[in-house]
Amino acid sequence: MASHEKKSDVKLLAEKIKDIRIAMMTTQEADGTLRSRPMATQDVEFDGDLWFFTSSDAPKVSEVSQHHQVNISYSKPDDNLFVSVSGVAGLVRDHDTIKHYWRPFYKAWFPQGLDDPTLALLKVHVESAEYWDVPSGKMTLLYRLTKKAAGAWEDIGEDVKLDMR
Repeated sequence: MASHEKKSDVKLLAEKIKDIRIAMMTTQEADGTLRSRPMATQDVEFDGDLWFFTSSDAPKVSEVSQHHQVNISYSKPDDNLFVSVSGVAGLVRDHDTIKHYWRPFYKAWFPQGLDDPTLALLKVHVESAEYWDVPSGKMTLLYRLTKKAAGAWEDIGEDVKLDMR
């Protein structure tokens, strides 16, 4: 992929997820079971990496250390927008980076704030993404999904794959 295409895809993905604060992160447990949990995406300009606060002793951290591949799912149902992001996750414990992303309202989850010895970030380097953008109303979407499930093919909206590598 040409560099200008990658920049265009990064910009497009940034536009799609910019107003969606909570995502579902899926990791793989040691036995292969997939596990998803809600995570708050940091409110920063997307440049190809996503950032999430975590506790370094959380189960997802050990899962990511064994299986670096993760999936992040975003949805904006009122706008019929659904985004699936695949990438490689890693733990970041650098205090300057943590301080950079820290906001006071995170104290609800991390009462010790920046003094919490387990406070860390999960950095997800996005490798690919796919989004479905259905511009019509909810009833039209329901009708189209029902017809598709019944075997009558009908386009239910735009399905776009982005390669971020």
